[in-house]
Amino acid sequence: MHPSASAGVRLSAIVALAALVIFIVCPLGSIFITSFTGSENESLLVQHALDAALASENVETVVNSIVLAGLVVVLTTVMATPLALLLSRTSWGQSHWLDIALLIPFMTPPYIGAMGWILFMQKRGLLEQLLPPAGAVTPAFFSLGGLVFVMSLHALPFMTTIMKNALIRVPGNLEEAAAVSGAGFSKRLKQVLLPLVTGNYAIAMLLVFVKTLAEYGTPSTLGRRIGFDVFTTKIHAYATTAPVNFGAAATLSLILITICMAMWMLQSWITANRSFRLVGAKGARPAFWKLSGWPRRAAALYIGIVLLLAVGVPWFSVIATSLIKIRGYGLALGNFTLMHYVELFTENPKGLDAFVTSLMLALSVGLIASFLGTVIVWLIRHSGRMGRLLEGIGLLPEMLPSIVMAIGLMLFWNQIYTWIPLYNTMGFMVLVYVILFLPYAIQYTTSAWMQVSPSLREAGSVCGGSPFSS
Repeated sequence: MHPSASAGVRLSAIVALAALVIFIVCPLGSIFITSFTGSENESLLVQHALDAALASENVETVVNSIVLAGLVVVLTTVMATPLALLLSRTSWGQSHWLDIALLIPFMTPPYIGAMGWILFMQKRGLLEQLLPPAGAVTPAFFSLGGLVFVMSLHALPFMTTIMKNALIRVPGNLEEAAAVSGAGFSKRLKQVLLPLVTGNYAIAMLLVFVKTLAEYGTPSTLGRRIGFDVFTTKIHAYATTAPVNFGAAATLSLILITICMAMWMLQSWITANRSFRLVGAKGARPAFWKLSGWPRRAAALYIGIVLLLAVGVPWFSVIATSLIKIRGYGLALGNFTLMHYVELFTENPKGLDAFVTSLMLALSVGLIASFLGTVIVWLIRHSGRMGRLLEGIGLLPEMLPSIVMAIGLMLFWNQIYTWIPLYNTMGFMVLVYVILFLPYAIQYTTSAWMQVSPSLREAGSVCGGSPFSS
């Protein structure tokens, strides 16, 4: 590498590091400072943070959030474990359409999924119209149990995918050895198979726990309807509802960061102590369970019920409601129309403007985040120790709930509004989304970069190419 080129790389890395510090570290610092001051005009006092943290409504919010996340982890585990076993150990795993179908809840915005279930289960809703006797039980849905149920359906793909991939890597000869030693199916399952994937389960559990703490869509629709406040809804209320209280919002954000970091440490400890090297140089085939008769029918029934609950009900509710002409008539022949779609794009300029704005926002954020992710990964690979620091800061937003990062950006850019009037503009929305999605761009680009042999870049360097060209 030429000295001038090396200096150029170092200078580029320094500029990128400074930018990441401004756009990621400084907003998080704003959360910390604001949580201890209450506002930018007050001195740094621990009492401010303690008063906000110990307020009865905030204590209730913290307890609600932890209880909700814990219950979602439990229910998601109960639903995902049989699915992961079926997709990794039986012929159901060869049905690739199942992998796609089980990703639909992940691709569906939580807000849309929650609204679908509300439309289906509310009084005189779609379920009551289809099955009038069900009207007696639908009110039970609007409770903590219903909230846990809906959020578990959205988290289901995360845990199922991680557990399925982990189970596929468990060699079949381990189960066969246990069977030869006289262990029955249940004993092999409890003492051989599931313990080997404990570390992977810890990762899945962490993702589901943190995702539940960070989710806003379902708690803001179904949770608020039953009076169940959590971190995201309370932080949003403090930051957007008059009188605005950024100090309380920052304090709750700091508590949320602390809980998430504690979960990361717990997951790291479990993974370090309960991980096993199952893939080596010697190939190993996974075990295969042949299902026939009633076990196969039971498996098909279970998969069908999960798909019905996770995909069928919310999408049916949303689509059916969008086609109903007069809501009072409900699901009746002749009461379906496409006029709502026609009006949305012809007679309602706000609907069309929202569609265009969302599309342009998605395209611009995708292009900017992809470009920045590629540049950062290139600098990571060429700038040594500074590259590791770049990677650590660049991936930081992924380890934090989105609302925490958004609150930090709001606080920081509001404080420097006099010098850079970006806050409360469309450009600020683009900036927030780019910061939130930058870790994904870095990770995917790193994965692609690892597939390129270093010999190709070395050959380019030998032929006189600079780091920027090779």
